[in-house]
Parts: sequence; C-alpha cells; structure tokens
Amino acid sequence: MSILNVEHLTHGFGDRAIFDDVSFRLLKGEHIGLVGANGEGKSTFMNIITGQLMPDAGKIEWAKNVKVGYLDQHAVLKEGMTIRDVLASAYDELFDMERRMNEICDAMGEADEKELEDYMEELGTIQDLLTNHDFYLIDSKIEEVSRALGFLELGLDRDVTELSGGQRTKILLAKLLLQKADILLLDEPTNYLDAEHIVWLTRYLQEYENAFILISHDISFLNSVVNIIYHMDGYTHSLERYVGDYDKFTEVYEAQKAQREAAYNRQQQEIAELKDFVARNKARVATRNMAMARQKKLDNMDLIEKIQEKPKPEFYFKTARTPGKFLFEAKDLVIGYDEPLSKPLNLAIERNTFTVLTGANGIGKTTLLKSILGLIPPISGKVHRGENVEIGYFQQEMSPDIETTCLEEIWNEFPGFSQYEVRSALAKCGLTTKHIESKCKVLSGGEQAKVRLCKLMNRESNILVLDEPTNHLDVDAKEELHRALKEYKGTVVMVCHEPEFYQDLATDVLDCTKWTTKLI
Repeated sequence: MSILNVEHLTHGFGDRAIFDDVSFRLLKGEHIGLVGANGEGKSTFMNIITGQLMPDAGKIEWAKNVKVGYLDQHAVLKEGMTIRDVLASAYDELFDMERRMNEICDAMGEADEKELEDYMEELGTIQDLLTNHDFYLIDSKIEEVSRALGFLELGLDRDVTELSGGQRTKILLAKLLLQKADILLLDEPTNYLDAEHIVWLTRYLQEYENAFILISHDISFLNSVVNIIYHMDGYTHSLERYVGDYDKFTEVYEAQKAQREAAYNRQQQEIAELKDFVARNKARVATRNMAMARQKKLDNMDLIEKIQEKPKPEFYFKTARTPGKFLFEAKDLVIGYDEPLSKPLNLAIERNTFTVLTGANGIGKTTLLKSILGLIPPISGKVHRGENVEIGYFQQEMSPDIETTCLEEIWNEFPGFSQYEVRSALAKCGLTTKHIESKCKVLSGGEQAKVRLCKLMNRESNILVLDEPTNHLDVDAKEELHRALKEYKGTVVMVCHEPEFYQDLATDVLDCTKWTTKLI
C-alpha cells in the first residue's frame, strides 16, 4: 500500500535547481534513509512533502487519514514554552475537538429540534474520538514518557529555551511518540543526542512497525535502522532508489559509477575516431559518402555526460607559535549559571593532547568549555590560562536570526581579505558559488558548519575547542575533518558523541557524568 506519492517534482531557488522531474513512492512499513551531500536538498524535500514549502511543479499526494510526525532539524522552541507545553502540543488536534465540543454544548441551549439532533450526533462522534485517542489520559501519558526519557528530573515546568540541544531534540522526539503518527519524518535526529539516547532511538526505530523517512549522516545508525536508501544527486537533481542499507547502497552506487565512467570513456574514444575519419576523408570524392555517414552518426549520437564529482572539502588548520606546557588549568572550578552544574573540578589541558568530553546531554559539557574559555564566569574556583595561548573555538550552532551571507560572514572576520581570498577560502570548505552568496540562515546545518570551520582554518591557533563539530556534516566532510585534526600540530579539546570519529585521535576521554551535579 502506498502512503505517499510524489510525481514529477521540480523545484529550485533562483537559478539553482534542486529537483528535476523527481518521482517518489513510500510504501507501508518501509524504513527509508534519505542520503546525499550537504545542501543537496534533503531538508527541502521534507519541507515540500509536509506542505511547508510549495514546489515549482509536481504533485504530492498522501493516502487518506495518514497522520505524519515530523522532526525538523531547524525546529524552534519558543521562549516561555515549558516541557509540558511542548509534549501536550502532540494532542493539539484533540484539544481542538474539545473546544468544538464546548462550542456545541453552548449552542445547544438555543438550537431548534433539527439543529439539536445534528449537534447530538456531532457531539457523540467527538466524544468517541476523544475517548479512543486517550484524551482523558493525556496527563498520565505525558508523565509516562517523561519518566522514560528523564524529563521528570529536569522538571516539566522548565522553560525549553534553557535546555541543551540534545535535551530539546529528546523533547521533540517524545512529542512524536505521543502523537502516534502513521509515518515519521526524521531530519538528523541523532544530532546533539548522547550515545545512550542514540541506542534508545536505534532500538525504537528497529521495532517501529510503521514507515519512516530518515535523514542522517551517522552511517552506523543508518545501517542499523533502514532497509531502503534514496540517494539525492546534486548534479542530476534526481532521487534514486536502492534496496538495502547504506553500505549496500555504497557498493551498488560505486559499481554503477564505474560502469558510467567506462561507458563515457568508450564513447569518447569512438567520437575521437569518428571525428578523425571525417577530417581525413570528407574532402576525398571516393570516401566522402563514408565520411558523411560517420558525421551523421556523430550528429545523432546520444552523448553520455561525464560524471562530475562534487567538490570535496579540504580542511587545514594553521598552527600558531608553541604555547607553554599547560594551556589551561582549572582549580576547584564549579561551573553553572544560576545553580552549580558540577562538583569542584581540578583539571589541566596540556600541550599537544587531544581531549574528548563525553556524557549525557545537559550535564554541562558546553558550559565547561565556555567557562574554561572565559566566556561565562564560574560559580566558584579559577581557570588559569597559560602563555601564548591562541584559541580556535567552534560553537554548536549559528544564531537562527543571522542575516549575513557566507561571503559577509568571512569578510567580517577577516576584513583584510580580498573578495577572491574569501571565495577561495569558502570553496576549500566545499561550498559552491550559490552557497557563498546565500544568507547563512537559509543554508543547511552542514553548510553552516562549513562556514564556521572556514573561520577556524584561516586563523592561526594552538588549541582548537570544538563543541560537537561532526553534527550535520556529511560523510566526505566528516572524513576530511578527521584527517585534518589528525594532522593538526596543536592541542584539541572536543565534545563528541561519536566514538568511531574520535577513538583513534583522543589521548584522553573524560566522562563528564563523574563530576556533574545534574540528574539526566
């Protein structure tokens, strides 16, 4: 049974094509991984099929009465909303029914006999729907999910804007669970999730009976939960279906690419031979007809396009002068904002070490980084910075309200650069001309991350402080970042939830759950 049909979808931004005559079908029970490089249009596709964005052309048709749950990587939780508010919003349709029921009850006092009969019928239907969808058990359902995911310890009346990225993602996931959707649309759900909750989400999706479409650059996660891959190709603006997990897709895709390259090379050889024959024989009377026949074959030939490799990023971090032995030393450091997030900490960051901070979301890893860097004051204790320390700091996210273009963002950071130097720096990070001239806020999460990495690359440092740098990055960018960090001659302090990324880089892995005062 088909849940979703997409036919002849065409869409672009300005003169930048995203999709060209794309068709797609989602069947009941399919677990789909939607893959492609940063900026190829995966999130745009999600926005189109959910009706948040109108395509230039094409037809999107959902099966009747299908309930869709969408986890958007750019979802914004507004200040003033509590955890309870967000979870209760899973039942907005039921609350609308309740409001309609109250309107009917108010209107029944002045209704005539026929209207009263209609009202009673509608009222009975609404009451049945509310009962069948557990409307009168909403509070207990919210508490049940909150207990399972650790929200009770946070407090259900906590403002969601005070929470970490991982905690916000968990809350949005919990909302989807409460919605009991017929299909889940998940846009990079593992971003900001710690290892424990990635395991939980993996198990949940493996046992999920309905269909889902998943965007993720976490290959091990993809391999463990999907059975169909749709590949989004930025050069052909197409969407191709592959049966199996990501590893199977890669195997088949590379074989197809090798076949296309071989076919292209054979055709180019044939074209060269035909052109040579025509050039040598078109002027001779005896061979003119043969030359004309070959020219006609050339003119009618369906040309095979050369495969254009997407520009891959090249990361290289400049090293500043050698610092002292200790770059940072924390003594009896207690971090936090209004209340302590840690026990008194004593730690030292030595020269040429690679330290990874791990642990659940919300326990203070980002706060620790900001406290060490002096961006926020500690509650108590001191941080001593060593001599000649030059810092490169990668924050988790760009501001959602940012108005600058990529070009302006780098130029503001490096006003001495020429326009050519700015464009070259961004191109090295894998960004195209169209990306470079676009506003940062319209770019994908991966493209925004490349802009921030561009800033780090063009400033000398002897310590890189990286807060979850792999979030949003596609496979090529992740591999290149790994290589660049391996070659970096300075010190690295990094928050990361991907052991496969850091396990051969780290000299020290610090489990932050050992010093936190938070219960998550």
